[in-house]
This record gives sequence, structure tokens and C-alpha cells, in this order.
Amino acid sequence: MVNKSKKPYVDNGWPQVAEGEHAVTELSATRAGNLSPYGEDTEFPVPAATLPYVHPQTTINRV
Repeated sequence: MVNKSKKPYVDNGWPQVAEGEHAVTELSATRAGNLSPYGEDTEFPVPAATLPYVHPQTTINRV
């Protein structure tokens, strides 16, 4: 017997778009495959001098 009280799965992560629009951007891309989350203008490797990374340093308390 089928339990009809259980709600079907709904993906809440799918974006809301206007009528006639597509949520998937690969359909309008210039190339096939995944698009970069960093944009089309970013080239890798990025120069280390332009990165905002600061390496942590631990100071040991020795008396």
C-alpha cells in the first residue's frame, strides 16, 4: 500500500526565474561545459602578489 501522506521532494535550491527564462546558463554560453565561478576574465594561475592571503604565524610563549 502506498503512503500518500508523504510530501514529494522539492529542490529549494533551484532559482526563481521569470516566465520564458532559463535558470541554466550553459544553454547561452559560448562553449560547452561548466562555466567558471570566477568569471570569464580571470586567468589562472593568479599572481601571488595580487592575492589577499596572509599566512598565520604562531608565537610560542617561552619564558
